[in-house]
Amino acid sequence: MSKDKYPIIEKVRIEDIAAEGKSIARIDGRVLFVPYAVPGDLVDVQLTRKRKNYMEGYVVRYHEYSPIRVEPFCRHFGTCGGCKWQNLPYAEQLKIKQRQVEDQLRRIGRVNFPTVSPILGSERTTGYRNKLEFTFADRRWFSGDELAKADKLPDEPALGYHIPGRFDFVFDVEECFLQPEPSNSVRLAVKNYAADHHIPFMNLRSHEGTLRNLIVRTSSTGDVMVILSLRQLSSDVEQLLDFMVEKFPQVSSFNYVVNAKLNDTINDLEVVCYHGNKYITEEMEGIKFRVGPKSFYQTNSEQACVLYGVVREFAGLTGDELVYDLYTGTGTIANFLARNARRVVGMEYISEAIADAIENSKLNGITNTSFFTGDIKDLLTDDFVIHEGNPDVVVLDPPRAGVHPDVLKALLKISPLRVVYVSCNPATQARDIALLDSDYAIKRVQPVDMFPHTQHVENVVLLERR
Repeated sequence: MSKDKYPIIEKVRIEDIAAEGKSIARIDGRVLFVPYAVPGDLVDVQLTRKRKNYMEGYVVRYHEYSPIRVEPFCRHFGTCGGCKWQNLPYAEQLKIKQRQVEDQLRRIGRVNFPTVSPILGSERTTGYRNKLEFTFADRRWFSGDELAKADKLPDEPALGYHIPGRFDFVFDVEECFLQPEPSNSVRLAVKNYAADHHIPFMNLRSHEGTLRNLIVRTSSTGDVMVILSLRQLSSDVEQLLDFMVEKFPQVSSFNYVVNAKLNDTINDLEVVCYHGNKYITEEMEGIKFRVGPKSFYQTNSEQACVLYGVVREFAGLTGDELVYDLYTGTGTIANFLARNARRVVGMEYISEAIADAIENSKLNGITNTSFFTGDIKDLLTDDFVIHEGNPDVVVLDPPRAGVHPDVLKALLKISPLRVVYVSCNPATQARDIALLDSDYAIKRVQPVDMFPHTQHVENVVLLERR
């Protein structure tokens, strides 16, 4: 059956929200996934997919609005792929995230765990991000209403976000509430200057054009970094950069990177500092972190301090412990814990991140850290442990995919007293904890909300050796 022949199901009562962030209802024994609806809504749903155990669709009519529904604060709600829970009160968002953590430990981990501590919400629910990336497109995406009303569509460029699921459609962002100023002002100034001076925006299908991406980084110390990604450098682009330097004296770091590849990643490319400093500075409990154009840093600066405070509490440091910080990134957790430990050993496979970690230790006069580059499963050998010492505490903060099984086997062999597992994906965290369950018991679970209005949640679990 083609999509346009799927039926409309009338008067569906939305029941709950799934772990992936979509609302759910149940129809004839099958789960129906619906985006942007709120539990309690009574809606008509146009189906777009039917499978044996589930269906997908979108709302075409509201008969009743849920009593808990709130008005979205952003004009791009429903178009943008971010902040999908703006129509849910923040307190409700936190309840759902708390339940998500509990469900994943129970359903995927199938392990015993204590009562999960109440989730720690973010004080800021807007303007909390310190990094955003925008995409240039030579022709903006037009909504269905615009297409229906216009006889001829103008060739208007865009600087904004991709339409969910489409690499080739970008909608023009008028205002984004995720990052504090001067983020919006910088984006609009770059777009307007480039359009007025006919600097070619990228065609996302043909890969022709000059301007690719704009990255804006802000910090809790007030520093601002701008990175312009280009297919080639030209005098027009240099004039654009000069214009931005003059217009935004509060921006402490202007950079550009030439990217002629077919993908937008810049980690393997040289970023050139055009004006100002090569880095911005973050600060957490008096510890300074230099953040370069390619550095990883938790995107919610204030809540990162809350998260790392939980890690430190769970680690139970007295000053005598040897700590291994696996997937250390730029050494934020390692340096944050160093003053409370005898020594911290950080490991990370990205060499540039390790260079940042070493620099951050030097910047703060921290002398009891050591950092190593390589695949964790290859680094964590018997010889390495003999040379560096058997850890009392291991901190895990892996990517969303979780911990490699060989690393978990090595942990079981090393047998530290405590493992503190930080995860941005409670599903893979639960899976990994199940593999450690033979030797380790869960003692504490603390969810932390880093990303209001999204389904994402960080979770910290303390495991102690049985």
